[in-house]
Amino acid sequence: MNDRHEVLGQPRKNAYRDTWATGAIEQPIGKEIQVSGWAHRRRDHGGLVFIDLRDRSGIIQIVFHPDVAAAAHEAAGTLRAEDVISVKGKLIKRDEAVVNLAIPTGHLELQASEIEILARSETPPFQVDEDGHVDEALRLKHRYLDLRRGTITPNLKLRHRVTQTIRRVLDEHDFLEVETPNLTRPTPEGARDYLVPSRVKPGGWYALPQSPQLYKQLLMVGGLERYFQIARCFRDEDLRADRQPEFTQLDLEMSFVEEEDVIAITEAVLKEVLADAGIFVETPFQRMCYDEAMGRFGKDAPDLRYGLEIQNLDEVFAASEFKVFNSVLTGGGTVRAINAGKRELSRADLDELTEFVKGHGAGGLVWAFVEEDGGWRSPIAKFLSAEEIAAATAAMGAEVGDVILAVADAKKNTAAGALGALRERLARQFDLIPFGEHRLVWIVKFPMLEFDDDAQAWTPLHHPFTAPDGDLNDPANLGSRAYDIVMDGWEIGGGSIRINTVEVQEKILDIIGIDRAEAEERFGFLLEALKYGAPPHGGLAIGLDRLVTLLAGAESIRDVIAFPKSATGADPLTGAPAGVDEQQIRDLHIVSTAPRTDD
Repeated sequence: MNDRHEVLGQPRKNAYRDTWATGAIEQPIGKEIQVSGWAHRRRDHGGLVFIDLRDRSGIIQIVFHPDVAAAAHEAAGTLRAEDVISVKGKLIKRDEAVVNLAIPTGHLELQASEIEILARSETPPFQVDEDGHVDEALRLKHRYLDLRRGTITPNLKLRHRVTQTIRRVLDEHDFLEVETPNLTRPTPEGARDYLVPSRVKPGGWYALPQSPQLYKQLLMVGGLERYFQIARCFRDEDLRADRQPEFTQLDLEMSFVEEEDVIAITEAVLKEVLADAGIFVETPFQRMCYDEAMGRFGKDAPDLRYGLEIQNLDEVFAASEFKVFNSVLTGGGTVRAINAGKRELSRADLDELTEFVKGHGAGGLVWAFVEEDGGWRSPIAKFLSAEEIAAATAAMGAEVGDVILAVADAKKNTAAGALGALRERLARQFDLIPFGEHRLVWIVKFPMLEFDDDAQAWTPLHHPFTAPDGDLNDPANLGSRAYDIVMDGWEIGGGSIRINTVEVQEKILDIIGIDRAEAEERFGFLLEALKYGAPPHGGLAIGLDRLVTLLAGAESIRDVIAFPKSATGADPLTGAPAGVDEQQIRDLHIVSTAPRTDD
């Protein structure tokens, strides 16, 4: 069991308790106290019964002596793990030989005089008093028992401190906490909406918000100037370790600001929040342009705690006669590589890495070991000149024994992305991430748009309410006033300066294929508001679940959420999503084409 000691103020005396378990260390030896909690463990030693009582603060040992309180001793002998009890008794010192240094109360115990069994427990489906592995599906189904084990509770305490710090810092900077609706219209946020049918307006639908984006902009039009919210948001998308269908974010917006103002406020919040977790950082944080991040690390959320940077070999192989490189480069593609260092990689290992990059869109992986004579041990070595090999080795900063891993692809972002994913895999595989080190970086100067080959249309890289930077008549080269904050390879937040004139907003919507009629139907309320004098404004949202996961050193955001969904989006605890009564369906004026399920 983890050390669950927590400093708490003494509870108000009532029928159940007057002292927390670990609050006993603040009381004098010999004092009569009352504690309540769960029977964590029971041990029968001859005529004595020992119970470890557990409450939120921690554990205290209780001894039941037949000569001191016969009735209490008899009742204690019937206790099972997780029974709920209230015990009165006198604090006494433990003998030196049995002091337990693993818990704060290990030098004392409570000699019981009375016990009340408040509720009996059946045998739990897993051991609550042990830290051993328990299948996650079983843990989530019985999350209330999982919480008792104490492995998740410290993360929830950290989450509480984080939100309290956020509120304190933003209050000091004149922000107002304002709630926005959870039943709203669908908006193009980049993921599917959860839809809610309206009973009172047949055929009408609400959407649960993917973010409070438009409402917070309207608050700026309304003159509130500085807003924030710990907001619940919903996205109907595939699950990953760092995603849930419902999540929480710090959402903020400011009027009459530029990028530097939003960044400064964010850094002030994060510096204090990180300090809560014992992580101390200096501001301002590092900054990096989007193009540099993609070029060096293959993603716009780079992990800067280790090397393995991507190198561009286009110039080295510009005149190469090797057909693969030649065809890619003449077609406008790229050849990029990482120096993985001196690694023992078998042919099976290399084949596995090849399949890995293929899974990230690359056509294959070129590998080469640098040999003592400066040549390469590689399947492609015979197709390259000595000068090309020497130039590539020098460009990679490679030494004898290093392995070079390269990808050639017609699409530059595909090559970079595959190598970026490979870089992260190698860092985990070879334990290259320094323990306890954290790096934050702002990614700035994003493109405004990216071209969707499947849809043959421009789409916003962030969202269509981001202020553009550049010539609106040149979408391919249009920049944006967006910024993301990245920590340890996770994008923990992002934002932008917003569009504050109706003319520019309509132009951006037109570029991405939303004509005036559709724009009016979907965003008429925003366009109307922009006509009445919207201030320059900007903001940011930080994913609270992701942030606390990083601060806690947890493996998944499920470990920092009290009642998370599973990796499939299901709720093992309640059985949601589930079927509903046919009458409810009829009341909502909808028809289900899927068979009813109660699984």
